[in-house]
Amino acid sequence: MKRKVLEALKKNKDIFISGEELSRKIGVTRTAVWKHIKQLKEEGYEIESISRKGYRLLKEPDTLDPNALIIEIGSNFIGKHIYHFDSVDSTNTIAKKMAAEGAFDGTVIIAEEQIGGRGRLGRSWISPKGTGIWMSIVLRPNIEPTEAAKITQITAAAVANAIRKATGCEVGIKWPNDIIIHNKKVCGILTEMGAELNSVNYIIVGIGINVNVDIKEFPEEVKKIATSIRACVGKEISRKDIVKEILLEFQKLYLDFIENKNIKKSIDICKKYSVTLGKQVKIKNRDKEIIAEAIDLTEDGQLLIKNESGEMQTVISGEVSVRGITDYV
Repeated sequence: MKRKVLEALKKNKDIFISGEELSRKIGVTRTAVWKHIKQLKEEGYEIESISRKGYRLLKEPDTLDPNALIIEIGSNFIGKHIYHFDSVDSTNTIAKKMAAEGAFDGTVIIAEEQIGGRGRLGRSWISPKGTGIWMSIVLRPNIEPTEAAKITQITAAAVANAIRKATGCEVGIKWPNDIIIHNKKVCGILTEMGAELNSVNYIIVGIGINVNVDIKEFPEEVKKIATSIRACVGKEISRKDIVKEILLEFQKLYLDFIENKNIKKSIDICKKYSVTLGKQVKIKNRDKEIIAEAIDLTEDGQLLIKNESGEMQTVISGEVSVRGITDYV
């Protein structure tokens, strides 16, 4: 019921709606309406109350309230079920546990803070409270395990589009899983899978975005390679707007993959915003290091490179650094 009260207030934002009208629309007593309004105020919503006029929503808090997000994304099945936590070890860890227990396709786990956030190759991910987007999505695609890497490309395309739409920021994509602003990392994507030999049980997509993080708080070694959206645009950014756009963009690209069995739309976006193609790259895979020129992305999302011998080859995965980007070592 609280969500219905919030939805009515959001639809009538900046104008008053009476308690009587709210109770009639929602089908609860005016006392129940008052209790839900009180709860919303306690959660940080700025709601003006005037006798004989009713209630007016003035300002929403910068928290990732699942009620507000579900209202914003409407009929999207990605995000139809959202679980919000104040502080967690890692949203991917919780998502894997929930997936193993039967969580629905499209379930979203989001937290205000991670104390054990993880990046690729077991690296830690700094996730300070209330300043970023620390989110995981549970997926149950009917695909072969070998196709799971395509989900990373879909996610990168969705996140890049979403940040551009929500902030106007000129972001780039560093293959396969980083979002870049001003040659520094602002977002990482971690895709994990639970599978059997020929079938996927679930895929977890973890997304970590430095939105309003104060880069002064970064350790010195992190400052060299990472930034935040706020540092780039010079003002606070609505995390909720970015999450909303990510969920909307991701559903469009993900459904195109599931229904049409290709990721052309996602690959086209990854190419358009690529900071990798046309550059010299270093690719580390286990104990091998390859120096090459990044030429193209294949239709399956693999990186096509020309090695030092002039031979063309494709790269499915690996740690990639790009000349000109600050992690090139």
